Amino acid sequence: MTTTTFAAIEATADTSTMSTPAAEPTAPSAPGADFAATQATEPTPAPAPTAASNRGFAITSFVLGIASVVAGWTFVAPIIGFVLGMLALRRGTSERTLALWGVWINGVILGLAAIGILFATTLIGAGLLTLPIFFA
Repeated sequence: MTTTTFAAIEATADTSTMSTPAAEPTAPSAPGADFAATQATEPTPAPAPTAASNRGFAITSFVLGIASVVAGWTFVAPIIGFVLGMLALRRGTSERTLALWGVWINGVILGLAAIGILFATTLIGAGLLTLPIFFA
């Protein structure tokens, strides 16, 4: 009885190894194939904002530009208006004209502020050099 059992086990072992094919070598994968496989499993990013949601950036840029001219704001408001106008243009706003006007007005105000600061610095520097302390 033990010999038949052993023979049955041997026969089962032989058939199981013969029915299983040997592992075939795989061809090397193309560069980036693993990256593409991992990219397929990762979640997709949120959709880009629509042009209608960028309207506020364009309008705010324009309003800050006009307010800078009227109120004489020369530094912080034009920078914010310029950045918002550029964001609106980069995102493809439906209010492209307002965004362009906002960028131009805020850019001119910033340019005039830079020239004014340069002029004031030059006058102060020239005035300090004419003080009698430096000629003693």
